[in-house]
Amino acid sequence: MADIKDQNSMPNQEADNQELNHQEQHLVRLNKLAQMADAGLAPWPAFEPTKHTTAQVMQEFQEDQPKQYQLAGRIISLRLHGQTAFANLQDRTGKLQIYLRADILGAEPFAQLAQFLDLGDWVFVTGMTFKTKTGEVTLKVTEFKIISKCLRPLPEKFHGLSDVEVRYRQRYLDLISNPESAQKFKQRSKIIALTRKFLTDREFIEVETPMLHPIPGGAAAKPFVTHHNALDTELYLRIAPELYLKRLIVGGLDRVFEINRNFRNEGLSTRHNPEFTMLEFYLAHHDYIYIMEFVEQLISSLARELYGTESVQFGEYQINLSAPFERISVRDSVIKYGGVTAAELTSENIDQILQKYKIKDTPAESLSAKIYLLFEALVEHKLIQPTFIIDYPLEISPLAKSSNHDPEIAARYELFIGGMEISNAFNELNDPLDQAARFKKQASEHASGNPEAHMYDADFVLALEYGLPPTVGVGIGIDRLVMILTNTKSIRDVILFPTLKKK
Repeated sequence: MADIKDQNSMPNQEADNQELNHQEQHLVRLNKLAQMADAGLAPWPAFEPTKHTTAQVMQEFQEDQPKQYQLAGRIISLRLHGQTAFANLQDRTGKLQIYLRADILGAEPFAQLAQFLDLGDWVFVTGMTFKTKTGEVTLKVTEFKIISKCLRPLPEKFHGLSDVEVRYRQRYLDLISNPESAQKFKQRSKIIALTRKFLTDREFIEVETPMLHPIPGGAAAKPFVTHHNALDTELYLRIAPELYLKRLIVGGLDRVFEINRNFRNEGLSTRHNPEFTMLEFYLAHHDYIYIMEFVEQLISSLARELYGTESVQFGEYQINLSAPFERISVRDSVIKYGGVTAAELTSENIDQILQKYKIKDTPAESLSAKIYLLFEALVEHKLIQPTFIIDYPLEISPLAKSSNHDPEIAARYELFIGGMEISNAFNELNDPLDQAARFKKQASEHASGNPEAHMYDADFVLALEYGLPPTVGVGIGIDRLVMILTNTKSIRDVILFPTLKKK
């Protein structure tokens, strides 16, 4: 059999089949199944218990004390030279070179290896450690077995693929071939685990609330609609868990959080996916001023735990995640970052300024709401360093309590990092009469054709009538936070299986 070259030195995995396309190689591998059956070899045998990992072999290696190891992994490169072969075996912890010889394995097993082994196959090996003349830690194999046959060739030079959709549609190929991508998702898992620990260390309890809602609520968004046949009723995939979590505060669970999926029937972009992960937590007897410092501590601690520093790279920017973060009002941010003067932000001039920046067909009526439209258009994308935006118009915050200083302003913040909204928080409205009135106004807007306006939720109003203590609620977009902490510019690269257009 001709040499099978290293994947890094030749575009195709099998030099003999260099001219064959992917489908033809698939047929070649299918043909090997029949040959393996004739040889009495099972392509997918019962599992072999592994005792070690490639990382363990590398960490424990001592040249003067060779040890025996048993491990399993995927063959990602293979070089066959007569009666010997070198291969790279990859498992969840890394990769390791293995060395195979006919005089050790036996002539027939080695011949079967040469005949049937392909790149991508999962194998079980037993062997002794040694170091090659080039200084590479290697396992000299004494026992070898194919434990899962790979019927399709792995991607050729995966890093060079121009069609990035392959990475999203077949994420398993991305994880096999791109160590950076696999590491990113390991970091995501660690970020979530550290976030959970941060909260539980502060006496929060983790809860689960419904994904199917009879009334969508908790955010301004268009929901996905489904139907429950047995109940013969329309249900909605949740757009936020907020109203259920606040019911738990009413019930006396003063500190609760949930890390789970939300669903919003919106467009796709580098920052939006219709299905996304949100952290929401609620804390009684505190306010949004207190929680800004709390969130600063959380995000700073994540950076320190991950990298030992509070400074992270995000694209071309170096972002400083150390506290305190800047705090600035919507109005002042439009002046500071939007290039608009204070004189232009008046009732007499605001409509002209909106026209200047081509902000049209807006339902906003108040001056503060119109200033917010300028903020969305001119400021959000410029907030690279962590910035708390405060003093939002109450009319765009239907679940928030008003500020003690101004009844037209919400006691609320939004946190922006890297030009993206990362977190939203506010003092929760706990006046059931006020909440009912706001729901009625929102319901009227919904009936008038605004699909993102809240419906009237009588059951939630009923819960408030039993008494919601002063409470602050926080939402943090986990996907976007992971983007910041892993230097990732597209949300699709931090979601294992992002939503894609059907082929």
